[in-house]
Amino acid sequence: MRHDARLPVVIVAGLHSAARRQVVDRLLHTVPGSVALHHDLSTAAAQGTVLRVVRDASGELSRGDTPLVNDCACCALREDLVPELERLADGGLTGLAVVELWDSVEPRAMAEVVVAHGADRIRLTNVITAVDPALVLPCLANGDDLAEAGLAAAATDQRTVGDTWARQLEYAPVLALVDGEAADDEDHALLTQLHPTARQVRADSGDLARLAFDGFDVEAASAAQHPACALLPQDADDAGVTTLVWRRHRPFHPERLYQALEDLCCAAARSRGRFWLADRPDTLLAWDAAGGALCVESAGPWLASLPDAAWEMVPPVRRAAAALDWHPEHGDRCQHLVFTSPGLDREGLTHLLESCLLTDAEYAAGPEGWRHLPASFDGLLDPVA
Repeated sequence: MRHDARLPVVIVAGLHSAARRQVVDRLLHTVPGSVALHHDLSTAAAQGTVLRVVRDASGELSRGDTPLVNDCACCALREDLVPELERLADGGLTGLAVVELWDSVEPRAMAEVVVAHGADRIRLTNVITAVDPALVLPCLANGDDLAEAGLAAAATDQRTVGDTWARQLEYAPVLALVDGEAADDEDHALLTQLHPTARQVRADSGDLARLAFDGFDVEAASAAQHPACALLPQDADDAGVTTLVWRRHRPFHPERLYQALEDLCCAAARSRGRFWLADRPDTLLAWDAAGGALCVESAGPWLASLPDAAWEMVPPVRRAAAALDWHPEHGDRCQHLVFTSPGLDREGLTHLLESCLLTDAEYAAGPEGWRHLPASFDGLLDPVA
């Protein structure tokens, strides 16, 4: 097998800063020649710079400032990250570069930057999110804006704590657990149901160092997050935590669904998926909710609405996902929503969702009739500039 001389890079993310620090320290002490690179964004607002710290198992090696880019700390991180990793690669003494992301920085963006701009001299070997299981639900249920929590990465950052944590958790194929006495069976069940395909490993386990080199496919990870082909959890009930998977082919009535949004959003700690509205039959809509905050947005067209010639331009994974949901009348149009939460009211939630679908009489009117239904989502999906 050909030896790959590029510098291996592992990304460690997570809102739980103490847990993240333990994971990074464990890697530094178990992987020979490992070096951690951390950009501290907390100095951005006051000083207009991002603090860069490089350290190894013995302590701090260097520190320096990098200026903001377009008043954005995260943009500064993107600009500075790859050159710093390449500097470590050129030194020839680093066995593993551990990129410790700041609290609210999401690993997907940084993984894509590393792969896109550093492929000649560095290689991304994995993405790990550090987790304190006792804090999973409090973070997920936190609907505060990042700015309110002092965690915004830019003046225009409108993310919430809950949705940021959800994306950090669900993107990483490895979850490194720093498990204290406060965590119980419910916490672990919630974590497993939120990301059932993740490899969970204790931060003090010998497996952590091996998993840091396990390999990472940024394109596959991106596809797994796309609403059209996301690998969503399955139905589950364990330790008081429930995951409800609700799938139907009949379209939603736009007005009734809109009126139910608040109740649906608050019904679970986490919900996500894809859906379609009767008055927008060609648009695949993405549903993403955490901490009581809901994001609904267009994710492009359903494949059934495209001409046959356009299918060749669609990634194979998308075509395969569409085939699994294919309906003789509606094609890949479907409702596929997943709700996960402790104490979930499965029966009540199912009833509410069913009530938002077209009735038999409304359904019989067909697509031409559906176009005249109240366009209740226009303000949400087509805001005035």
